[in-house]
Amino acid sequence: MSLTIVFVLLAIAVVVGIAFGYFLRWIVSLGKRGSMELEIKQKMLEAKEEAKHITSNAETKAKEIVKEIGVELKEKENQIKKNEDRFIKKEEFLDKRQLDVDKEAEEIKKKIEEVKAFKEKVDELGVKRQTELEKVSKFTSVEAKEELMKLAEKQYEEDVISRMRKLEVGGQEKIERQAQEMLGAAIQRLGNAVPSDVMSTNINLPSDEIKGKIIGKEGRNIKAFEKATGVDVIIDDTPGAITLSSFDPVRRQVARVALETLIIDGRIQPAKIEEVVEKAKKEVNKIIKEKGEQSVYECGVFNLDPRVVSILGRLFFRTSYGQNVLQHSIEMSHIAGILAQELGADVAVAKAGALLHDIGKAVDHEVQGTHVEIGRRILQKFGVSEDIVKAMQSHHEEYPYETIESIIVQVADSISGSRPGARRDSAENYLKRLEELEAIANAHDGVEKSYAIAAGREVRVFVTPEKITDIEAKNMARNIALQIENELKYPGEIKVNVIREARAVEYAR
Repeated sequence: MSLTIVFVLLAIAVVVGIAFGYFLRWIVSLGKRGSMELEIKQKMLEAKEEAKHITSNAETKAKEIVKEIGVELKEKENQIKKNEDRFIKKEEFLDKRQLDVDKEAEEIKKKIEEVKAFKEKVDELGVKRQTELEKVSKFTSVEAKEELMKLAEKQYEEDVISRMRKLEVGGQEKIERQAQEMLGAAIQRLGNAVPSDVMSTNINLPSDEIKGKIIGKEGRNIKAFEKATGVDVIIDDTPGAITLSSFDPVRRQVARVALETLIIDGRIQPAKIEEVVEKAKKEVNKIIKEKGEQSVYECGVFNLDPRVVSILGRLFFRTSYGQNVLQHSIEMSHIAGILAQELGADVAVAKAGALLHDIGKAVDHEVQGTHVEIGRRILQKFGVSEDIVKAMQSHHEEYPYETIESIIVQVADSISGSRPGARRDSAENYLKRLEELEAIANAHDGVEKSYAIAAGREVRVFVTPEKITDIEAKNMARNIALQIENELKYPGEIKVNVIREARAVEYAR
């Protein structure tokens, strides 16, 4: 019974405690609620004050902006009004100018009509005058003109000839003086001679006993050597020497290097020959590359394909009329550069065209066609500039001269090939050229006799004075020179000198 009462009391105490706690919490919440309402009211008042302040500031700024925009609009309106006034004045001026132009055009048309009418009257008067003159003179205008020309030619022939001679001599002296200065500057340092290896190369032997080793047992050494090199070995009775013969200069050089190596080594047998020939080929290819690089560096020609440079180096072993082709090309490049600089042409193109002008000769024994055409194909294949191709392709006049550099290359070729000591020509070709020069001169009517002199550099033609006049003699010289250019091939130039000597003979009795 007592426990029940205790539990009941405890339950009542718990309930009373909970109720009292809720009562205290309610009282506290009422206090907080009142303070929060006051705080909210205060913040609302502050927000209203701040809103009034922001609104007043915005109104003030808006008024200022409106005022500024009004000023700008007024200024723009004034500017537009000024522009409109200016345009109106310009239109009025243009309208007035157009009226003046139209008036002047009408006046010009009237003057043109007047001039046409006046010209028609003048033409009519001229026709009438010409008709009356023809009636009086009994000659037409064409006949009168021809008669007058014949009369003037007869009366003033000597004056015309003397003036022509004076102009020709004066102009020729001036041109020759300038040309001599340019050419003298171009060739003053380039007179170097070269050895001549055309189709064969001689090898000196330390003794004639070595010939037997070269031939070998039953000729097997010489056969192996010829097979490996593609060169004919000529062993005759000439003491201390044998001859290597081939149309290919590179093969001939390989054979020379290989044979000299075998002679020094002393062991000449087929296996050794093949080994030495392979080494000689590598050595010659190295020389070809070095010579090509040296030539382009010496001439200042750059940006060429290495294969073009290698082909160019092969010309070191090629000769033309006894002149080394690579040395000839280098010499030409220097000459072309000097001439191009003097004439204001492209120096780089002229030098490159001259250096590469004979590159086709490096492979002309392997490829069909002229060396010019072969050279063009090589340069085009390896991407050489078209200006350089045009410069080199005309040096034998197979192609027309398209640029001034092509003319310079042709002139440089003539200078390098025709200077004293540059080339060796055979006596047979020399005599044949002289005979052809005299035959061309003797074929013209009125020629009494002709002589080729100065090693074929001049042709003196003597004409019969009764058959040929001075003017006809001048025309004959020009015709002979043109015929020589078209029919003969020669280095340099040939002077045609037509001589007309009139003699008057009388006897006093």
